[in-house]
Amino acid sequence: MGRRRRRTGDDWKVLARACTALLERVPELVDEHLTELHAYEPAYGRIVPYDQHWQEAQEAMRIGIEMISAPRHSPRRDLEHAELLGRRRAEQGMPLELVVHAYRHAGHLVWEALIEGAGPDAAQLAALMQSATTVWSAVDAQADRASEAYRATEAELRRRTDEQLQALLDALLEGQRSPEMVAGAAAGLDLPEQGRYAVVVLRPDRREEREPFHRRVRGEGLRFLWRMRADCEIGVVAFAEGTGLDALAELLDARCPGPGGISPVVTGLTELGRARRLAELALRTCPPGSRQVVRLDRRMAGALVVGRPDLAELLVTDVLGGLLELDPADRAVLLETLDAWLECEGSAGRAAGRLYCHRNTVFNRLRRLEQLTSRSLSRPRDLTEMTLALDAFRLTSPG
Repeated sequence: MGRRRRRTGDDWKVLARACTALLERVPELVDEHLTELHAYEPAYGRIVPYDQHWQEAQEAMRIGIEMISAPRHSPRRDLEHAELLGRRRAEQGMPLELVVHAYRHAGHLVWEALIEGAGPDAAQLAALMQSATTVWSAVDAQADRASEAYRATEAELRRRTDEQLQALLDALLEGQRSPEMVAGAAAGLDLPEQGRYAVVVLRPDRREEREPFHRRVRGEGLRFLWRMRADCEIGVVAFAEGTGLDALAELLDARCPGPGGISPVVTGLTELGRARRLAELALRTCPPGSRQVVRLDRRMAGALVVGRPDLAELLVTDVLGGLLELDPADRAVLLETLDAWLECEGSAGRAAGRLYCHRNTVFNRLRRLEQLTSRSLSRPRDLTEMTLALDAFRLTSPG
Protein backbone atom coordinates (compact mmCIF):
# COMPACT_ATOMS: atom_id res chain seq x y z
CA MET A 1 0.00 0.00 0.00
CA GLY A 2 2.89 2.34 -0.17
CA ARG A 3 4.28 5.77 -0.21
CA ARG A 4 4.32 7.84 2.99
CA ARG A 5 4.40 11.47 3.90
CA ARG A 6 7.24 12.65 6.13
CA ARG A 7 6.99 11.28 9.68
CA THR A 8 9.12 10.86 12.82
CA GLY A 9 11.32 7.89 13.47
CA ASP A 10 9.21 6.86 16.45
CA ASP A 11 6.03 6.97 14.37
CA TRP A 12 7.67 4.79 11.74
CA LYS A 13 8.73 2.21 14.36
CA VAL A 14 5.21 2.04 15.75
CA LEU A 15 3.77 1.57 12.26
CA ALA A 16 6.38 -1.06 11.36
CA ARG A 17 5.60 -3.10 14.50
CA ALA A 18 1.87 -2.82 13.83
CA CYS A 19 2.30 -3.99 10.25
CA THR A 20 4.48 -6.92 11.26
CA ALA A 21 1.86 -8.03 13.75
CA LEU A 22 -0.93 -7.54 11.20
CA LEU A 23 0.72 -9.88 8.70
CA GLU A 24 -0.25 -12.80 10.93
CA ARG A 25 -3.93 -11.81 10.53
CA VAL A 26 -3.88 -11.61 6.73
CA PRO A 27 -5.72 -14.94 6.17
CA GLU A 28 -8.44 -13.84 8.58
CA LEU A 29 -8.73 -10.44 6.86
CA VAL A 30 -8.90 -12.03 3.41
CA ASP A 31 -11.76 -14.30 4.54
CA GLU A 32 -13.65 -11.25 5.79
CA HIS A 33 -12.77 -9.31 2.67
CA LEU A 34 -14.16 -11.91 0.25
CA THR A 35 -17.26 -12.58 2.36
CA GLU A 36 -18.17 -8.90 2.30
CA LEU A 37 -17.32 -8.49 -1.39
CA HIS A 38 -19.59 -11.38 -2.38
CA ALA A 39 -22.39 -10.00 -0.21
CA TYR A 40 -21.95 -6.58 -1.84
CA GLU A 41 -21.97 -7.98 -5.39
CA PRO A 42 -22.41 -11.70 -6.23
CA ALA A 43 -20.70 -11.08 -9.58
CA TYR A 44 -17.34 -11.34 -7.80
CA GLY A 45 -17.98 -15.03 -7.24
CA ARG A 46 -19.27 -15.62 -10.75
CA ILE A 47 -16.29 -13.98 -12.45
CA VAL A 48 -13.34 -15.25 -10.39
CA PRO A 49 -13.15 -18.73 -8.81
CA TYR A 50 -13.07 -18.42 -5.02
CA ASP A 51 -9.73 -20.14 -4.47
CA GLN A 52 -8.04 -18.01 -7.12
CA HIS A 53 -9.60 -14.84 -5.74
CA TRP A 54 -8.50 -15.73 -2.20
CA GLN A 55 -4.88 -16.32 -3.24
CA GLU A 56 -4.77 -13.07 -5.24
CA ALA A 57 -6.33 -11.04 -2.42
CA GLN A 58 -4.00 -12.63 0.11
CA GLU A 59 -0.93 -11.73 -1.94
CA ALA A 60 -2.13 -8.18 -2.61
CA MET A 61 -2.94 -7.56 1.05
CA ARG A 62 0.34 -9.02 2.29
CA ILE A 63 2.41 -6.98 -0.18
CA GLY A 64 0.41 -3.85 0.63
CA ILE A 65 0.93 -4.19 4.39
CA GLU A 66 4.65 -4.82 3.92
CA MET A 67 4.96 -1.71 1.75
CA ILE A 68 3.36 0.58 4.35
CA SER A 69 6.40 0.42 6.58
CA ALA A 70 9.03 -0.27 3.90
CA PRO A 71 11.91 2.20 3.45
CA ARG A 72 10.99 5.23 1.37
CA HIS A 73 12.82 4.21 -1.81
CA SER A 74 11.86 0.54 -1.81
CA PRO A 75 10.62 -0.91 -5.14
CA ARG A 76 6.86 -0.47 -5.45
CA ARG A 77 5.88 -4.12 -5.43
CA ASP A 78 2.34 -3.15 -4.47
CA LEU A 79 1.93 -1.11 -7.66
CA GLU A 80 3.46 -3.86 -9.79
CA HIS A 81 0.96 -6.31 -8.34
CA ALA A 82 -1.91 -3.83 -8.83
CA GLU A 83 -0.95 -3.47 -12.50
CA LEU A 84 -0.87 -7.23 -12.95
CA LEU A 85 -4.23 -7.65 -11.23
CA GLY A 86 -5.79 -4.82 -13.25
CA ARG A 87 -4.82 -6.53 -16.48
CA ARG A 88 -6.08 -9.88 -15.24
CA ARG A 89 -9.45 -8.48 -14.16
CA ALA A 90 -9.95 -6.84 -17.56
CA GLU A 91 -9.24 -10.16 -19.26
CA GLN A 92 -11.72 -11.88 -16.92
CA GLY A 93 -14.39 -9.31 -17.73
CA MET A 94 -14.87 -7.93 -14.22
CA PRO A 95 -16.37 -4.40 -14.33
CA LEU A 96 -13.84 -1.72 -13.44
CA GLU A 97 -15.97 -0.33 -10.64
CA LEU A 98 -15.82 -3.71 -8.87
CA VAL A 99 -12.03 -3.76 -9.21
CA VAL A 100 -11.74 -0.31 -7.60
CA HIS A 101 -14.28 -1.21 -4.91
CA ALA A 102 -12.21 -4.26 -3.95
CA TYR A 103 -9.11 -2.10 -3.42
CA ARG A 104 -11.01 0.45 -1.34
CA HIS A 105 -12.62 -2.26 0.75
CA ALA A 106 -9.29 -4.00 1.41
CA GLY A 107 -7.82 -0.65 2.43
CA HIS A 108 -10.62 -0.11 4.96
CA LEU A 109 -10.07 -3.56 6.48
CA VAL A 110 -6.33 -3.06 6.82
CA TRP A 111 -6.70 0.40 8.37
CA GLU A 112 -9.36 -0.75 10.84
CA ALA A 113 -7.19 -3.74 11.79
CA LEU A 114 -4.19 -1.45 12.40
CA ILE A 115 -6.25 0.82 14.65
CA GLU A 116 -7.76 -2.17 16.43
CA GLY A 117 -4.25 -3.53 17.05
CA ALA A 118 -3.28 -0.37 18.92
CA GLY A 119 -5.78 -1.22 21.67
CA PRO A 120 -6.00 1.27 24.53
CA ASP A 121 -2.45 2.53 24.00
CA ALA A 122 -3.08 6.22 23.29
CA ALA A 123 0.51 6.91 22.19
CA GLN A 124 0.49 4.04 19.70
CA LEU A 125 -2.91 5.12 18.41
CA ALA A 126 -1.68 8.70 17.93
CA ALA A 127 1.39 7.45 16.06
CA LEU A 128 -0.81 5.35 13.76
CA MET A 129 -3.12 8.29 13.10
CA GLN A 130 -0.10 10.18 11.80
CA SER A 131 0.15 7.44 9.13
CA ALA A 132 -3.45 7.72 7.89
CA THR A 133 -2.50 9.82 4.90
CA THR A 134 0.26 7.35 4.02
CA VAL A 135 -2.10 4.38 4.09
CA TRP A 136 -4.89 5.98 2.06
CA SER A 137 -2.50 7.52 -0.45
CA ALA A 138 -1.13 4.03 -1.00
CA VAL A 139 -4.61 2.57 -1.48
CA ASP A 140 -5.44 5.34 -3.98
CA ALA A 141 -2.19 4.73 -5.87
CA GLN A 142 -2.89 1.00 -6.10
CA ALA A 143 -6.45 1.56 -7.29
CA ASP A 144 -5.24 4.08 -9.87
CA ARG A 145 -2.51 1.77 -11.17
CA ALA A 146 -4.96 -1.14 -11.42
CA SER A 147 -7.44 1.12 -13.24
CA GLU A 148 -4.83 2.30 -15.74
CA ALA A 149 -3.75 -1.27 -16.48
CA TYR A 150 -7.39 -2.34 -16.73
CA ARG A 151 -8.24 0.38 -19.27
CA ALA A 152 -5.14 -0.31 -21.36
CA THR A 153 -5.90 -4.03 -21.42
CA GLU A 154 -9.55 -3.39 -22.19
CA ALA A 155 -8.57 -1.21 -25.15
CA GLU A 156 -6.16 -3.85 -26.41
CA LEU A 157 -8.79 -6.58 -26.06
CA ARG A 158 -11.29 -4.40 -27.91
CA ARG A 159 -8.77 -3.81 -30.69
CA ARG A 160 -8.07 -7.52 -30.98
CA THR A 161 -11.78 -8.28 -31.02
CA ASP A 162 -12.37 -5.65 -33.69
CA GLU A 163 -9.55 -7.11 -35.77
CA GLN A 164 -11.00 -10.60 -35.41
CA LEU A 165 -14.47 -9.41 -36.40
CA GLN A 166 -13.03 -7.49 -39.35
CA ALA A 167 -11.19 -10.64 -40.42
CA LEU A 168 -14.45 -12.59 -40.28
CA LEU A 169 -16.20 -9.92 -42.32
CA ASP A 170 -13.33 -9.90 -44.83
CA ALA A 171 -13.57 -13.67 -45.18
CA LEU A 172 -17.28 -13.45 -45.98
CA LEU A 173 -16.73 -10.62 -48.47
CA GLU A 174 -13.96 -12.60 -50.18
CA GLY A 175 -16.42 -15.44 -50.71
CA GLN A 176 -15.22 -17.97 -48.16
CA ARG A 177 -18.07 -20.41 -47.54
CA SER A 178 -16.84 -23.16 -45.22
CA PRO A 179 -19.56 -24.09 -42.68
CA GLU A 180 -17.18 -23.59 -39.74
CA MET A 181 -16.11 -20.12 -40.86
CA VAL A 182 -19.67 -19.01 -41.66
CA ALA A 183 -20.95 -20.26 -38.30
CA GLY A 184 -18.11 -18.46 -36.51
CA ALA A 185 -18.79 -15.26 -38.44
CA ALA A 186 -22.50 -15.43 -37.70
CA ALA A 187 -21.79 -15.78 -33.99
CA GLY A 188 -19.04 -13.17 -33.87
CA LEU A 189 -20.87 -10.58 -35.96
CA ASP A 190 -24.28 -11.39 -34.47
CA LEU A 191 -25.84 -12.03 -37.87
CA PRO A 192 -28.16 -14.85 -38.95
CA GLU A 193 -26.59 -17.32 -41.36
CA GLN A 194 -29.78 -17.17 -43.41
CA GLY A 195 -31.09 -13.67 -43.89
CA ARG A 196 -31.59 -10.92 -46.46
CA TYR A 197 -28.40 -8.99 -47.20
CA ALA A 198 -26.94 -6.54 -49.68
CA VAL A 199 -23.45 -5.15 -50.10
CA VAL A 200 -22.59 -1.50 -50.75
CA VAL A 201 -19.26 -0.43 -52.24
CA LEU A 202 -18.47 3.28 -52.06
CA ARG A 203 -15.54 5.29 -53.31
CA PRO A 204 -16.09 8.76 -51.84
CA ASP A 205 -13.64 11.62 -52.02
CA ARG A 206 -12.34 11.60 -48.46
CA ARG A 207 -10.82 15.04 -48.89
CA GLU A 208 -14.32 16.46 -48.73
CA GLU A 209 -15.35 14.43 -45.69
CA ARG A 210 -15.22 16.13 -42.31
CA GLU A 211 -16.31 12.92 -40.57
CA PRO A 212 -16.65 9.30 -41.71
CA PHE A 213 -19.92 9.26 -43.60
CA HIS A 214 -20.95 5.89 -42.20
CA ARG A 215 -21.45 7.53 -38.80
CA ARG A 216 -24.37 9.39 -40.36
CA VAL A 217 -25.92 6.33 -41.98
CA ARG A 218 -28.73 5.07 -39.80
CA GLY A 219 -31.97 3.65 -41.07
CA GLU A 220 -34.86 1.86 -39.45
CA GLY A 221 -34.83 -1.79 -40.42
CA LEU A 222 -31.27 -1.59 -41.79
CA ARG A 223 -28.15 -2.72 -39.95
CA PHE A 224 -24.74 -1.74 -41.38
CA LEU A 225 -21.34 -3.34 -40.87
CA TRP A 226 -18.61 -1.25 -42.53
CA ARG A 227 -15.18 -2.32 -43.74
CA MET A 228 -12.77 0.48 -44.55
CA ARG A 229 -10.21 -0.28 -47.26
CA ALA A 230 -7.53 1.77 -48.94
CA ASP A 231 -9.51 2.51 -52.11
CA CYS A 232 -13.11 2.01 -51.05
CA GLU A 233 -15.51 1.45 -48.18
CA ILE A 234 -17.65 -1.66 -48.10
CA GLY A 235 -20.87 -2.02 -46.17
CA VAL A 236 -22.76 -5.21 -45.44
CA VAL A 237 -26.44 -4.40 -44.97
CA ALA A 238 -28.78 -6.71 -43.06
CA PHE A 239 -32.45 -6.10 -43.86
CA ALA A 240 -35.23 -6.42 -41.31
CA GLU A 241 -38.58 -7.72 -42.41
CA GLY A 242 -40.33 -5.22 -44.66
CA THR A 243 -37.23 -3.31 -45.77
CA GLY A 244 -35.29 -3.64 -49.01
CA LEU A 245 -33.25 -1.95 -51.69
CA ASP A 246 -35.61 1.01 -52.10
CA ALA A 247 -35.12 2.09 -48.47
CA LEU A 248 -31.37 1.44 -48.68
CA ALA A 249 -30.89 3.41 -51.91
CA GLU A 250 -32.89 6.35 -50.58
CA LEU A 251 -30.89 6.41 -47.35
CA LEU A 252 -27.50 6.25 -49.06
CA ASP A 253 -28.43 8.79 -51.70
CA ALA A 254 -29.30 11.31 -49.00
CA ARG A 255 -26.26 10.78 -46.77
CA CYS A 256 -23.32 9.30 -48.68
CA PRO A 257 -21.03 10.93 -51.19
CA GLY A 258 -20.63 8.80 -54.28
CA PRO A 259 -19.83 7.17 -56.43
CA GLY A 260 -21.11 3.86 -55.13
CA GLY A 261 -22.72 0.60 -56.11
CA ILE A 262 -25.42 -1.49 -54.44
CA SER A 263 -25.76 -5.21 -55.02
CA PRO A 264 -29.06 -7.04 -55.42
CA VAL A 265 -30.45 -8.71 -52.29
CA VAL A 266 -28.85 -12.06 -51.50
CA THR A 267 -29.93 -14.72 -49.05
CA GLY A 268 -27.42 -15.84 -46.47
CA LEU A 269 -23.90 -15.00 -45.40
CA THR A 270 -22.42 -17.43 -47.92
CA GLU A 271 -23.61 -15.10 -50.71
CA LEU A 272 -21.83 -11.98 -49.49
CA GLY A 273 -18.78 -12.60 -51.69
CA ARG A 274 -20.96 -12.65 -54.80
CA ALA A 275 -22.87 -9.61 -53.55
CA ARG A 276 -19.60 -7.69 -53.13
CA ARG A 277 -18.58 -8.46 -56.72
CA LEU A 278 -21.98 -7.35 -57.98
CA ALA A 279 -21.79 -4.12 -55.96
CA GLU A 280 -18.34 -3.43 -57.43
CA LEU A 281 -19.79 -4.03 -60.89
CA ALA A 282 -22.56 -1.53 -60.17
CA LEU A 283 -19.93 0.99 -59.04
CA ARG A 284 -18.09 0.57 -62.33
CA THR A 285 -21.20 1.73 -64.18
CA CYS A 286 -20.77 5.20 -62.67
CA PRO A 287 -19.10 7.48 -65.23
CA PRO A 288 -16.11 9.63 -64.27
CA GLY A 289 -17.09 12.48 -61.96
CA SER A 290 -20.32 10.80 -60.86
CA ARG A 291 -21.52 11.28 -57.29
CA GLN A 292 -24.35 8.77 -57.51
CA VAL A 293 -24.87 5.61 -55.51
CA VAL A 294 -26.45 3.24 -58.01
CA ARG A 295 -28.24 -0.10 -57.85
CA LEU A 296 -27.08 -2.91 -60.08
CA ASP A 297 -30.66 -3.90 -60.89
CA ARG A 298 -31.13 -0.43 -62.40
CA ARG A 299 -27.84 -0.55 -64.35
CA MET A 300 -27.92 -3.95 -66.03
CA ALA A 301 -27.03 -2.70 -69.51
CA GLY A 302 -24.10 -0.70 -68.22
CA ALA A 303 -22.99 -3.65 -66.09
CA LEU A 304 -22.93 -5.90 -69.16
CA VAL A 305 -20.73 -3.35 -70.89
CA VAL A 306 -18.19 -2.81 -68.12
CA GLY A 307 -18.16 -6.50 -67.32
CA ARG A 308 -16.62 -7.25 -70.71
CA PRO A 309 -14.36 -4.33 -71.65
CA ASP A 310 -13.04 -6.23 -74.68
CA LEU A 311 -16.53 -6.58 -76.13
CA ALA A 312 -17.35 -3.02 -75.13
CA GLU A 313 -14.45 -1.77 -77.22
CA LEU A 314 -15.64 -3.78 -80.20
CA LEU A 315 -19.18 -2.47 -79.71
CA VAL A 316 -18.02 1.16 -79.69
CA THR A 317 -15.91 0.66 -82.80
CA ASP A 318 -18.63 -1.21 -84.70
CA VAL A 319 -21.63 0.95 -83.81
CA LEU A 320 -20.09 4.39 -83.32
CA GLY A 321 -17.28 4.11 -85.81
CA GLY A 322 -18.40 7.08 -87.90
CA LEU A 323 -18.90 9.25 -84.81
CA LEU A 324 -15.41 8.58 -83.60
CA GLU A 325 -13.96 10.39 -86.61
CA LEU A 326 -15.78 13.63 -85.79
CA ASP A 327 -14.37 16.61 -83.98
CA PRO A 328 -14.73 15.85 -80.21
CA ALA A 329 -17.03 18.82 -79.63
CA ASP A 330 -19.28 17.83 -82.53
CA ARG A 331 -19.32 14.22 -81.35
CA ALA A 332 -20.19 15.29 -77.80
CA VAL A 333 -23.23 17.26 -79.02
CA LEU A 334 -24.62 14.28 -80.93
CA LEU A 335 -24.08 11.84 -78.06
CA GLU A 336 -25.61 14.29 -75.58
CA THR A 337 -28.66 14.55 -77.83
CA LEU A 338 -29.00 10.76 -78.03
CA ASP A 339 -28.65 10.48 -74.27
CA ALA A 340 -31.31 13.15 -73.65
CA TRP A 341 -33.68 11.54 -76.16
CA LEU A 342 -33.29 8.16 -74.44
CA GLU A 343 -33.79 9.70 -70.99
CA CYS A 344 -36.95 11.38 -72.26
CA GLU A 345 -38.31 8.05 -73.54
CA GLY A 346 -38.05 8.99 -77.21
CA SER A 347 -39.76 12.39 -76.91
CA ALA A 348 -38.02 14.93 -79.12
CA GLY A 349 -40.01 17.77 -77.54
CA ARG A 350 -38.95 16.89 -73.98
CA ALA A 351 -35.37 16.31 -75.10
CA ALA A 352 -35.36 19.73 -76.78
CA GLY A 353 -36.47 21.33 -73.50
CA ARG A 354 -33.67 19.60 -71.64
CA LEU A 355 -31.10 20.62 -74.27
CA TYR A 356 -32.43 24.20 -74.67
CA CYS A 357 -32.91 23.85 -78.42
CA HIS A 358 -35.76 23.45 -80.93
CA ARG A 359 -37.31 20.01 -81.36
CA ASN A 360 -36.39 20.10 -85.07
CA THR A 361 -32.77 20.46 -84.01
CA VAL A 362 -33.16 17.23 -82.03
CA PHE A 363 -34.64 15.48 -85.07
CA ASN A 364 -31.79 16.71 -87.28
CA ARG A 365 -29.13 15.51 -84.87
CA LEU A 366 -30.78 12.11 -84.50
CA ARG A 367 -30.96 11.69 -88.29
CA ARG A 368 -27.29 12.54 -88.51
CA LEU A 369 -26.55 9.92 -85.87
CA GLU A 370 -28.42 7.33 -87.90
CA GLN A 371 -26.42 8.21 -90.98
CA LEU A 372 -23.08 8.04 -89.19
CA THR A 373 -23.88 4.72 -87.49
CA SER A 374 -25.83 3.12 -90.37
CA ARG A 375 -28.56 2.27 -87.87
CA SER A 376 -32.17 3.31 -87.38
CA LEU A 377 -33.49 4.41 -84.01
CA SER A 378 -36.92 3.11 -85.05
CA ARG A 379 -35.66 -0.50 -85.25
CA PRO A 380 -35.58 -2.13 -81.75
CA ARG A 381 -32.39 -4.13 -82.39
CA ASP A 382 -30.55 -1.09 -83.75
CA LEU A 383 -31.81 1.02 -80.82
CA THR A 384 -30.50 -1.57 -78.36
CA GLU A 385 -27.08 -1.54 -80.01
CA MET A 386 -26.99 2.26 -80.01
CA THR A 387 -27.94 2.39 -76.31
CA LEU A 388 -25.30 -0.17 -75.34
CA ALA A 389 -22.68 1.54 -77.47
CA LEU A 390 -23.45 4.89 -75.82
CA ASP A 391 -22.97 3.31 -72.38
CA ALA A 392 -19.78 1.61 -73.51
CA PHE A 393 -18.34 4.85 -74.85
CA ARG A 394 -19.19 6.82 -71.72
CA LEU A 395 -17.89 4.17 -69.31
CA THR A 396 -14.84 2.84 -71.11
CA SER A 397 -13.76 5.83 -73.22
CA PRO A 398 -14.07 8.88 -70.93
CA GLY A 399 -11.68 10.86 -73.08
